[in-house]
Amino acid sequence: MSRSRAPLATAAALLVLALAGCDADTGDRSADGGGPSVIVPGAPGEGNRTLSADEAAAQRAEDDSPNAADVSYARMMIQHHAQALEMTGLVPGRARSGDLKRLALRISAAQRPEIEAMRGWLKTHGKTETGDAGDHRHAGMPGMATETQMEELRAARGADFDALFLTLMITHHEGAVAMATDVKAQGNNLLIEEMADDVVAQQTSEITRMRGMR
Repeated sequence: MSRSRAPLATAAALLVLALAGCDADTGDRSADGGGPSVIVPGAPGEGNRTLSADEAAAQRAEDDSPNAADVSYARMMIQHHAQALEMTGLVPGRARSGDLKRLALRISAAQRPEIEAMRGWLKTHGKTETGDAGDHRHAGMPGMATETQMEELRAARGADFDALFLTLMITHHEGAVAMATDVKAQGNNLLIEEMADDVVAQQTSEITRMRGMR
């Protein structure tokens, strides 16, 4: 039995070498076969280092210090969520659709604790909620309703309110998803990345639901 399996073992070994390419020759793969290697730039004056995928992930977990993108995201998303809560707060006395009223409750229930989580994150890292830019970031955030649009929403009732709410909240959610996607690419902090993942998943689902309610 061992002799009959020898050709198969040899063929398998050759296939592994072929797939690994140069990494197999230079020893760039991890000793336990845990995935392709990652080239990590060294400090000034030092050469690059080669880490396994698992080692690279572990290194990031050890050093996930917030960068400017993480802090900016938390500050802006607090304001972004606050406007969503203002919009959902108008629903009980103005909306006609029962489905929309239930959706508004779901949005509020999700975003209120997210605001508190981001405030806590900023405090933990010694950051203020507004930063040097204060409220000047408000107009530049994607998806935010203008004050004129908010006035129109406050004045609307019944079916008109429902239609305008859906239009504004879909745009609002799309802006939040864009912000979350950006910080996932530019940030460094793992908790912020997890928060952004939640925003993308939750609000993408709600966008689909709201489009079906039009």
